[in-house]
Amino acid sequence: MTRGRALRAAFFLVGGLAIAVATWAVGRMVGRAASEQADTYEVNDCHFHLTNYIQQGTDIHDFLKIMGTKVGRVALFGIPLQQQWSYGNTGDFAPTYYLQTDAPLYYYSFTDAFIATVYKSLTPAEQARFDPMITGFNPADMYAADHVRRVLTTFPGVFSGIGEFTIHKEFVSSKIAGETASLTNRALDRLLDFAGEAGLVALLHNDADMPFPRPGQEPYQLVQLRDLFLRHPNTTIIWAHIGLGRVVRPVNDQIGIVERALANPRLANIYFDISWDETAKYIVASPETIKAVADLINRYPDRFLFGTDEVAPTDQASYLKVYTLYSPLLAQLTPDASEKLRKKNYERLFDDARRKVRAWERTNIKETRR
Repeated sequence: MTRGRALRAAFFLVGGLAIAVATWAVGRMVGRAASEQADTYEVNDCHFHLTNYIQQGTDIHDFLKIMGTKVGRVALFGIPLQQQWSYGNTGDFAPTYYLQTDAPLYYYSFTDAFIATVYKSLTPAEQARFDPMITGFNPADMYAADHVRRVLTTFPGVFSGIGEFTIHKEFVSSKIAGETASLTNRALDRLLDFAGEAGLVALLHNDADMPFPRPGQEPYQLVQLRDLFLRHPNTTIIWAHIGLGRVVRPVNDQIGIVERALANPRLANIYFDISWDETAKYIVASPETIKAVADLINRYPDRFLFGTDEVAPTDQASYLKVYTLYSPLLAQLTPDASEKLRKKNYERLFDDARRKVRAWERTNIKETRR
């Protein structure tokens, strides 16, 4: 090796070590701040969109004020899909939501750089309250895992997970331009394998059933979803909304299906969030549904997380409307189950993700710089 090449190699090695050490130091500081604040808040939010379907949203500093002293930590992400404004479809009307136009949606990768940038604008104490997530990838693309890797090495010390990303979603999946995502696509397996390797939490949206199924029609999505979960025992996966939606109702024996999954030791890495007011409407629909869900959470208190699924809120009341809706459910939980649902399960999963992802970054950023 020539002297010049040796110097360059040394420069990149030292630079990589410096970045790794700096990332580690900031991570320690952020983790310490999060730990010190944890007991002073009422709830954490595992499912929050800072921006909407046209990539507009709440200023992160304003959102901190909205969180106030009520919400401790938030899994922070945008929306990975951009709604196209097709003049031929809506003319001068600029749609801001996917139901306002027939024009397609497309994947918007810049969302990850945006989330990283706003996160880095915060102080370490403020950063401690957020766990940014990578969402700007196409889960039908074999290169999706490479996108996630590239984001981690470009923004070390920032991200803790991937998602919320969608496979089957009522009215959305069919609007996305390009190949349709699938639970059986090897691109999704490659993505979840990498999430497990790097220690990233994966927040997955997949409907439990198709919209408007015929009576007696078996939900093929649940079979494919179970098989997907079984293929990825080393990846922490949160199933968003327990598969419910606007018109996707609970399937026959849904609580029994979820309980059998919870009891299966091969699915111990699978968690459930109860985010979204559309999910809450089923859970708090009657005293019977409230009791059934409360009993399930009381039996498996380590496996459920609270989330809002709010998009770009402007005030605390609208941001926490889902939390308010769940008051009857929370009232029937044991103190231990309530604490875990509201805060402790979030802290356990995302603290573990922070440690693992920062360790992965220290190793892989050094290798990249060589």
